[in-house]
Amino acid sequence: MDDQSHPMDLTGRAVLVTGGTRGLGAAIARAFLACGADVMVCGRTTPTTLPSTDGREAAFRAADLRDPVAAADVVAATAERFGRLDTLVNNAGGSPDADAATVSPRFVEKVVALNLLAPFYAAQAANLVMREQPGGGGVINIGSVSAHDPQPGTAAYSAAKAGLLGLTRALALEWAPRVRVNHITAGPVRTENSGTPYGDDGLAALADLVPMGRPAEPDDVARACLWLACDLSSYVNGADLAVHGGGEIPARYRATHRPGSR
Repeated sequence: MDDQSHPMDLTGRAVLVTGGTRGLGAAIARAFLACGADVMVCGRTTPTTLPSTDGREAAFRAADLRDPVAAADVVAATAERFGRLDTLVNNAGGSPDADAATVSPRFVEKVVALNLLAPFYAAQAANLVMREQPGGGGVINIGSVSAHDPQPGTAAYSAAKAGLLGLTRALALEWAPRVRVNHITAGPVRTENSGTPYGDDGLAALADLVPMGRPAEPDDVARACLWLACDLSSYVNGADLAVHGGGEIPARYRATHRPGSR
């Protein structure tokens, strides 16, 4: 790596953020751009605008990462454009709620493909690049609290995210020391589309359910990605970094304490 005046100065480093054209992914891309990194974002459709900050803009490549050939292609395109690939952020994912008793096999396959197989394919391709370059590299998998505490309607999604956490730990064992692989357990994040699953009050309803009294902002997760990507975390591998405000307060506690009294 090039000498840096500050650990968070990522000038000269190259980053690929999957699902990086909007929401949390765009915030992660902007955070890396602000720290000087060159950033590629990918998605299935071409966006009208790309993440940018301080006059610097992310590059874009269309890709459906559920296809292993497409995943390898976007990784290769990133390395070719920037001369290397230092960090892969597997951010793309998600799922609508569905009744496990009646959900179709096709739905389950698509959810697992997006949330587990796509990160696997992208990580495989990234490892091939990172292990051969000076300084190695790192993979950051954006997970979910659903991997630890599933909610009704999320059976396929929760299973896939639990698999992503297991995948993180397995790859961390196999690919170190050249490539570090870590996981972020993200709680609900406030984005332009995040209110709908939480009722009429949106994420405001979470204020009395999370110890920090608010949902995560995209930058909360983005800053965790920066830390895992920079030299400050050079000995962190196979970790599950909780960025969920302390998790959800147990129902037995909420039943005996008035909201706002803690």
